[in-house]
Amino acid sequence: MSKKIINLLSLLLIVSGFAQTNLQWQGYFSYNKISDISEGQDKIYASSENAIFSKNLVTNDITTTTSIDGLKAETITAIHYSETFNKTLVGNSNGLLLILNPDGKIIFKNGIVVEVPVSPFLKKINHFLEFNGKVYLSCDYGISVFDLTTMEFGDTYFIGNSGQQVKVYQTTILNNEIFAVTDINGIKKAALSNPNLVDFSQWQVFDGGFWSGITTIQNILVGMNTNGRLYKNNGTFFEEFFILNQGGIDIRTSNEMVSVTTQSNVHIFNPALQLVVTINNSQYTPTPVTFSCASVIDDVIYIGTNETGLLVSNLSAPTNFQSIKPDGPDRNNIFRIKQTSNTLWATYGGYSITYDPSLLEEGISKYSRQNGWSKIPFTDLFGATSLSDIVVNPKNENEVYVCSFHNGLLKIKDDAITFYNQNTAPPNGPENQQLVTPAYISVRINGPAFDSSGNLWMTNAYVFKALKTLKPDNTWQSVNDWPNQLASANEERYSKIAIDRNNTKWVPTYRGNGLVAFNENYANKFIKIKTGTDGNLPSNDVRTVAIDNKNQVWIGTARGLRFIPSADSFVSETEIQSKPIIILEDDLAQELFFEQFIMEIVVDGANRKWVSIAESGVYLISPNGQETIYQFTKDNSPLPSNNVNDIEIDSVTGEVFFATDKGLVSFKGTATRPSEDLSNVYAYPNPVRPGFSGTVKISGLTNKAVVKITDIEGNLVHETTSEGGTIEWDTTAFGKYKVATGVYMILVSAEDGIDTIVKKVMIVR
Repeated sequence: MSKKIINLLSLLLIVSGFAQTNLQWQGYFSYNKISDISEGQDKIYASSENAIFSKNLVTNDITTTTSIDGLKAETITAIHYSETFNKTLVGNSNGLLLILNPDGKIIFKNGIVVEVPVSPFLKKINHFLEFNGKVYLSCDYGISVFDLTTMEFGDTYFIGNSGQQVKVYQTTILNNEIFAVTDINGIKKAALSNPNLVDFSQWQVFDGGFWSGITTIQNILVGMNTNGRLYKNNGTFFEEFFILNQGGIDIRTSNEMVSVTTQSNVHIFNPALQLVVTINNSQYTPTPVTFSCASVIDDVIYIGTNETGLLVSNLSAPTNFQSIKPDGPDRNNIFRIKQTSNTLWATYGGYSITYDPSLLEEGISKYSRQNGWSKIPFTDLFGATSLSDIVVNPKNENEVYVCSFHNGLLKIKDDAITFYNQNTAPPNGPENQQLVTPAYISVRINGPAFDSSGNLWMTNAYVFKALKTLKPDNTWQSVNDWPNQLASANEERYSKIAIDRNNTKWVPTYRGNGLVAFNENYANKFIKIKTGTDGNLPSNDVRTVAIDNKNQVWIGTARGLRFIPSADSFVSETEIQSKPIIILEDDLAQELFFEQFIMEIVVDGANRKWVSIAESGVYLISPNGQETIYQFTKDNSPLPSNNVNDIEIDSVTGEVFFATDKGLVSFKGTATRPSEDLSNVYAYPNPVRPGFSGTVKISGLTNKAVVKITDIEGNLVHETTSEGGTIEWDTTAFGKYKVATGVYMILVSAEDGIDTIVKKVMIVR
């Protein structure tokens, strides 16, 4: 691939994270699932899966920190706010420690990730304990010490009975001794004054039982064992004082109260360990919830849930609950998205890499800039799970269809929902497959696409008549020749259908049939494009297909990329050969995306291709594939994950949405459709203020419009021709130097030279 990758974020990347003002990226994260909470003097901090938020208890303002701000979390497992040092510590499942300074700077500490000599699967940070300027990190291998003064890691303690690694759930300190709850060696303790705590023999077994948590209140040790019982230590031994109704999840001391959390209850005890109140999850009635943690500040209790963020109530009368969370989708792992003129639709679950349905019982999320996020609950979806794809009727965007890869098809028109399955849509509608192991009916609908006549085409996996049509008159039709054209047709599975301007359907398959092209208007003509002499594909496992603006067919497979120069060849040919894209890399001819697992290809308004590669992020390549314009990964951009499940483009604004398995983000680029004329040309941002490090976008252009930018005296500083509806200017004079403060003229003329317009942009250095 081209070595010169244009990455607008390279100037923003600093050792400690990204600049806080990143106008090109936007995050849409879920804050429903709370992993931990921590309290400050006037704030409550909460962590979700890979983002954090805080609420100012005086002003009630809520602030978020995400990958857009440089918080490149893996999966957040613990959080701690240090009042003394005014820093927030964020622990991750892979051992990464992130530290947020009050100025917004984010510091990455990789000591555990890089230096601790244990399996990478045993580096999870479970708990933070701060004492005398040091933080003791309870991890899956033992304890690591971090010094908040020097901002460096210190010693690591492997405290197993023979010096081996042992999982530590939690620590606490009493009388200058540290107590550590382990998974197999009970509670171990050591004197903090001992300078040789790296020696496992200096750690004594305090209690050999099976414990899951420990805390201290007024010089009393309080322990929670794995059988759901609470004990207090009387100085000689532990004595039971409370029995939980189920296994405990979290125990902590805050505001001179002990909070004990189970999945269903939060129990609050006073300093004498007398029960003050028990809060049951059934007391919150808007939606079923389960608890993850809890903390008390003054007379207010904050409860982390797995479904609806933080629940807040008065400790003295915990009957009315308020849900606190930033606006966002229900989940971070979004499977498919679809954009209309004013709404972004999102579904979850779908299917696995081998097309096994997730069976996730989840609703449908919708986002609009006017109203934020809303939801169609699962209870309104007729039991449809594994929602795998979305399509909008191009003639009526209020009519949306959602596929279920286990139950059938949903039609959502305004507020009415219609459900089609093997019982409600005969004849020729969705069919079921009675699977032998386990024995259940699975109606696997996928890949919907509308043709120019308003017919909705889709696939039905595991049945012979797999290609189906829902017509505008609400009747169904199946392609009867399908089983005769495909090997093992009743075992085949399919991805998204693409339909070209001739109404040819290009259908990706999974089990050996490659890419199937079909057109009912040419006597039900079939052509299969496969590996070898049957089509030159690198793999018969085709994952995605896209038709570009020049009617070329771009094919993504499990082992690379191919393209067909013209979709029109289907009409005249009986066989079709695909071609690789050959590029020069280090002066050597290479195949573009050789042996790469391609998950998605989307064409933007400038005929460029956005390509998602499994575990490698997303690329933007030029219309002919010869130039890499961007490569976004988790390391060099705000992408929260390198697995991009879906890509969607707002062709009006140019915003490109990336749905990943760890959150939804968007990039504001130049992916807009060309305009019919130049009447709506505009530049943004305008003015360009000091410190801005992105590019100026000039939008509303016709295709192949000539754009010239001059200073106020008429000196030319930039010139280009548009491909699509938007161009970028890096505010330099032909890439040599940044232009000075001043007003710059934007002179635009259409390709024919007849339509022209002049705009201005102000640059302030």
